[in-house]
Amino acid sequence: MAVPIAGPVDLPLPRGGARLGPDGEAPPERVNVLLVDDQPANLLALEAMLQGLDQNLVRAESGREALKRLLTDDFAVILLDVKMPDMDGFETAALIRDRDKSRDTPIIFLTAADKTHTEAVRGYAVGAVDYLVKPVVPEFVRSKVSVFVELAKKSELLRRQAEQLREGEQAARELAETRAELVRDLEHKNKELESFSYAVSHDLRAPLRRIEAFGRALLESQGERMDADGRRFVDRIQEASRLMLQLIDDVLHLSKVSRAELRQQDVDLSALATAILDRLRESEPARVVEARVRPGVTAVGDGRLLRVALTNLLENAWKFTARVPATRIEFGMAVVGGDPTYYVRDNGAGFDMAYADRLFGPFQRLHLASEFPGTGIGLATVQRIIHRLGGRVWAEGLVGQGATFSFTLGRARA
Repeated sequence: MAVPIAGPVDLPLPRGGARLGPDGEAPPERVNVLLVDDQPANLLALEAMLQGLDQNLVRAESGREALKRLLTDDFAVILLDVKMPDMDGFETAALIRDRDKSRDTPIIFLTAADKTHTEAVRGYAVGAVDYLVKPVVPEFVRSKVSVFVELAKKSELLRRQAEQLREGEQAARELAETRAELVRDLEHKNKELESFSYAVSHDLRAPLRRIEAFGRALLESQGERMDADGRRFVDRIQEASRLMLQLIDDVLHLSKVSRAELRQQDVDLSALATAILDRLRESEPARVVEARVRPGVTAVGDGRLLRVALTNLLENAWKFTARVPATRIEFGMAVVGGDPTYYVRDNGAGFDMAYADRLFGPFQRLHLASEFPGTGIGLATVQRIIHRLGGRVWAEGLVGQGATFSFTLGRARA
């Protein structure tokens, strides 16, 4: 059963959704948007949210009906409910992607709350461009759909202009100018998004720092008057503030990894691993750790990003071996199928392989925060870096017997 979508409801469009011209065809300036949900009330709410865009809104009350629509019509974007009877959203999306005609059509999933984020991971795996949890904010949905509407319009414009290339050089120049404008527009939007991220992070950091500072001042000035419970409560307030600050920093760092300019160079991974482990030893001099680093391991890639990836993997190994009396951490390289494969291995807490697919998702944790602190961003950052460098990353482990994180490198992706 789908969950109703929250938001103001205006007068809905006709059932078919499309507003046609006098000759029975849609005006050329409009594109089709497909709304898929088994609940008529949800379709009405979506139409009300999007009718201000003045596009052709087409309904489908099941996955099968949506697939039939896609046989005859092109769509700028598909808003697809996940929880539908007979054929759910994931199955529908997979079939959409199997067809040449609709393989590249953007899909935005809509679903009820998923606290584990496993459905979101599955949604992105079948090719979704976004995943929204109900109740959704109408303005947010409109903004996302409008982006794909404009992209569809500009793509159609490019297609028409490409046909005009045969008519002369003037058409070719117009096409080049249009493409340049799209690139400039995209660069402008990326800069705006980056500025927005920094502004939000700054606005979030300021009150958190004040909370932590006032908690410290309270302990220093009133600590002797407070009982044990009072001091414990203030300690927890400060701890939560520090964790939130770290989470904000980690999320911003994750976004930066995707935008950083790549610089290909020879990188001494053995020297990097040794320096990282030396720093970890200095942070906890009382710990006895047997660290093995294979000498002479090198790679070609972006040195800054590889340092971040290796730091996250080794810090992860250091953290999850904290309760092991005889700690072993190893960095090395093996040739598998003719390709160099780099790995970080430890004998720490390990994990259940049944949940291995969750390791690299943001905010995914297989251990309690009370056992092993962290924000759940580190391995997601590693995966994003390795994918940008053209490789892949995976993990193997057993509960109580440690884990091995392996990665390859290929041709970097800009």
